[in-house]
Amino acid sequence: MRHITAADIAAFEKIYRLNLVNGLPGFKPANLVGTAAPGGQTNLAIFSSAIHLGSDPAVLGIVTRPTTVPRHTYQNIKDNGGYFTLNHVPLNLVAQAHYTSANFDDNVSEFEECGFTADYRDGFAAPYVAESPLSIGLRLKEEHAIFNGTVLLVSEVEHVYLREEGLRPDGTLDLVALGEAAISGLDGYHAVLPPVRYGYARPGQFPKAM
Repeated sequence: MRHITAADIAAFEKIYRLNLVNGLPGFKPANLVGTAAPGGQTNLAIFSSAIHLGSDPAVLGIVTRPTTVPRHTYQNIKDNGGYFTLNHVPLNLVAQAHYTSANFDDNVSEFEECGFTADYRDGFAAPYVAESPLSIGLRLKEEHAIFNGTVLLVSEVEHVYLREEGLRPDGTLDLVALGEAAISGLDGYHAVLPPVRYGYARPGQFPKAM
């Protein structure tokens, strides 16, 4: 088995290091973060860092890249009342979703440039992606600076929109039925297989597939 130390990682060529470290968490969620500046200019960016932080209240987080250079997503969230949307990426639109990572000028909307539709719903101050099978409206509650310059944005869920086929009777989500993509590393997009589900684990009872 290959052994790689922290010293090895620090010594790797930059692109090699980026590829390696971004792949270490395994498969990650593919989401498009939709924001708007106070003047109405929209922004859309691919993120793979969304995490669950609690269910009561419903709290999710995203991690932004270091803010040592302008970050339109982060600045829009800060300037527009903390509102933003998280939109799952459908498999048939992964090329367009990946294109949002290009370094577009400030006055260019990734919605328009990358072939997505900005959809404002129920008076929410940030645009959803109309093409997404599952979209979430979030509002920033806390932010936490991380020692490497990234920022964790802790946000409360205010709205959820999803297609009916994606919601099972027990409240679990059928992401395969929604046709969603997952991400590996920086640029790998994947289809996923139907899950093998297990009941609540208890000591002395080895889990059996449901």
